Amino acid sequence: MRLHRLILAAALVGPLAACQTLTPEERRAADERTCAGYGFRPNTEGMARCLLDIDLNRSADARAFQARTDRMMWAPPVVVERRVIIRR
Repeated sequence: MRLHRLILAAALVGPLAACQTLTPEERRAADERTCAGYGFRPNTEGMARCLLDIDLNRSADARAFQARTDRMMWAPPVVVERRVIIRR
């Protein structure tokens, strides 16, 4: 049942995620706003480190998602059987 819910959630969220594509410039601006919100000032070592950390986290998330997706695609199918007994 859990796998069924996961597949259903992915099917519903997938198309929505595709609609939220950011250009690299928009993503950079959003990252800079995030780091500025944390209190880092532009053109400082702290801001550069914050931007690097955000980028590394994004890459790690993408790798983890790819690994999960690969595992799901190569896993054998799960067969669920429920017997129904009909008495006459």
